[in-house]
Amino acid sequence: MRGIFIDADAAMAELVERLRAPDDPVIDVHRAERPLPAELPALIGDHDFVIDDHTPLPFDALRACPALRHVIFLGTGARSYMDPDALARIGITVHTIKGYGDTAVAEHAFALMWAAARQLALMDRAIRAGAWRRAEGRQLTGKTLGLIGMGGIGREMARLGLGIGMRVLAWNRTPREVPGVVFLPLEQVLEESDVVSLHLLLTEETRGLLDAARLARLKRGAILVNTARGALIDEAALVAALREGRIGHAALDVFAEEPLPPGHPLRTLDNVTLSAHSGFLTPEANETLIRRALEIARRLAAGGADVAER
Repeated sequence: MRGIFIDADAAMAELVERLRAPDDPVIDVHRAERPLPAELPALIGDHDFVIDDHTPLPFDALRACPALRHVIFLGTGARSYMDPDALARIGITVHTIKGYGDTAVAEHAFALMWAAARQLALMDRAIRAGAWRRAEGRQLTGKTLGLIGMGGIGREMARLGLGIGMRVLAWNRTPREVPGVVFLPLEQVLEESDVVSLHLLLTEETRGLLDAARLARLKRGAILVNTARGALIDEAALVAALREGRIGHAALDVFAEEPLPPGHPLRTLDNVTLSAHSGFLTPEANETLIRRALEIARRLAAGGADVAER
């Protein structure tokens, strides 16, 4: 069995070289940023599997790769970049990797939450522009943190919130119990929380989960944090709520379209803090991610079945 890492940056390429074992399946490392769809058939060629670090993999491009049987996606959000169900119908299994960056993403969400509460981005922009603009912040101790989704990242976020004395509420699609966390219906979490943070996978059921009606249930002035997937939120409705001041601040690491297009209204609003889909991006998380990708490749080469969530 032979694979190709189709979009390795320098750090990821170095990790593959350092972590793979002599008896691992052959993995060719293509150092490039997001090859274009038209380039994929020639690039993939006769490889049996692909390691993909967030390059879109259209169905038609992969259908032109007859040897391909597996895609190992470096993360959980494969559906933002490909259609696993359609690929399964032509014999290509998509493997995702969960849990590798739970702490990294939760810490990033926590940092965004605090930056929003203290209006750090607003003051930073003003000082860089030559102004001296003080902004009144909000204390978070004693406030209510609402978590939408309680997988590994949500549980880490709960731990951090409880650690600074926040009341933590949560909603999850399936029943969960987490010490110190009160589980409530989604609408009630939205209505009672001073900060709402999203930690859900993007599926057809969760796409657009926070539409205009649900955004309207947020407390006036609430902070909304999203480090999960941009498409969980109706962006147009979010922009409208921010402009009207119904939502106090949005702290966002993910967007419906990435990179965020020039001229996008989220770039222009003072009550928005932005980061570039980098919540998962730490050396510790990257090493765990590559280790697990190599483990999947080994098990596939040994004849193992699907070893990760499709």
